[in-house]
Amino acid sequence: MPNGLRIALAALAVLIVVAGSGYYWFIVESHMPADADYALDIGKIRRMVAAVPGDKPENIEVEKVAAFSFPATAIVAGDGWAPRDMPVFSYRLVYPEGGVIIDTALNDKLGGGNLVAYDPDAFARMEKAMASASLIVITHEHMDHIGGLTVHPDLPAILPATRLTREQVDHPERSVPARFPDGALDGYEPLTYEKYVVVAPGVVLVKAPGHSPGSQMVYVQEADGSEFLFIGDVAWHFRNIVTQRERARLITQFYLKEDRNAVFGELAALKDLSDAEPEIAIVPGHDGEIIGGLIEAGAFSEGFDVAGIETPANP
Repeated sequence: MPNGLRIALAALAVLIVVAGSGYYWFIVESHMPADADYALDIGKIRRMVAAVPGDKPENIEVEKVAAFSFPATAIVAGDGWAPRDMPVFSYRLVYPEGGVIIDTALNDKLGGGNLVAYDPDAFARMEKAMASASLIVITHEHMDHIGGLTVHPDLPAILPATRLTREQVDHPERSVPARFPDGALDGYEPLTYEKYVVVAPGVVLVKAPGHSPGSQMVYVQEADGSEFLFIGDVAWHFRNIVTQRERARLITQFYLKEDRNAVFGELAALKDLSDAEPEIAIVPGHDGEIIGGLIEAGAFSEGFDVAGIETPANP
């Protein structure tokens, strides 16, 4: 074999090894770190709920406002390149008087060409429900969860009912391209809490930084005792929890800038919770199959019922 060819083949072999190692590291590898840790005390959460009087929510409504499509491996590392839907949801907890909004999706302007679906009627219903909500909470500060809030046409009127956390307010760079109008949050007092806080009868916020600094979960206990845990984007799909696998490192390191160890700890805690308390419905951030199953089972109602909500008149 000529020496030059031998050198070329050796160089090619090195490139293949390097490329293969890089592909594995950034696209496939997703082992649970030994030091991943997160405490989720469901007993304490239930005791906190029991200590707060008042009517609990009677129903949960959901709007599918938009959808992205990502390769499967972006959602669960190593799952291949077939496209997977990533629906964008908003939820409304229906109380005897009023409602609580969890997440505010985004409009088509914010989503732009990244969206593969958008429902303007769903967004309009969500905006209308926000105007009459007694409370609005956001699982985290990414545009597809906070975006609808930032573009609400009557933002000054709904901000008093909005409980953004200190971390969500302090990291506007995580919301881009969603942005609050200049001066919109001047004088706004964000919510600060350690690990758990009751924000309404039957509703507890659970701090869960990792996917973003302001990430939190929302525990909901309905009047009939049914329990739900809205986990935001700790997991995009329930499969993240079942397999104990994160998103591809290419996504978490360069795009999302996650604290990967923190997310792994949360995934482990959620799997433990799911195994020990299977009656608690864990609601991932973008899992259409899970949401569809909850609708089919009657646990969620499809669409916000805003027929009785009056739209505030323009001044």
